[in-house]
Amino acid sequence: MAFTFVAMPNTKSVYASSALPFQLVFIMWLTFSIELFLHTDLSFLGIKPGSLWGLVGILTAPMVHGSYLHLLSNTFPLLFLGTLLFFFYDGIGKVVFVRGYFITNLLVWVFSPRPSYHIGASGLIYSLAAFLIVFGLLRQDFLSLVISIGVMVAYGGIFYGVLPTHPFVSWESHMAGTLVGVVTAFNLAHKRKIRHN
Repeated sequence: MAFTFVAMPNTKSVYASSALPFQLVFIMWLTFSIELFLHTDLSFLGIKPGSLWGLVGILTAPMVHGSYLHLLSNTFPLLFLGTLLFFFYDGIGKVVFVRGYFITNLLVWVFSPRPSYHIGASGLIYSLAAFLIVFGLLRQDFLSLVISIGVMVAYGGIFYGVLPTHPFVSWESHMAGTLVGVVTAFNLAHKRKIRHN
């Protein structure tokens, strides 16, 4: 059954909608620059499952990246998906973003069987992508469906990353992010105010 609540772009500019994603990306690049400048490795700020120190990573892990390519591969999806979220769904954007950031990382800390450090923002990216895809399918208004299909076409392939195919890739973060995004979409699908007027 189709819902009658239509997602429409609000009066916020793309610039304003990109503010929070851009701030996080700025911190990611600043952190990586500090690592290069000081010739140091900040991976100890990642999530180490089951470790008391590893709890710090719930806050800091998305800011730390293992290489230039790792950082680049997270920069553009985060800016694009984050801006899309806040431009079309700014009434719920912060809730989606915060859940994708913190709950994803908490799940990795609790459930990952590997004692290694998990770093990078890909868990948040998976959460945003999963949310935008599933939310549009649940809402079923035209624009939400277009957003859903667009994200699916552009980033649907990333969901192969939930499989443990590479020992140096945190599939646990990808899986946790996907689950958080899907659950959040179901949780907010019937919310009336998904944008500010």
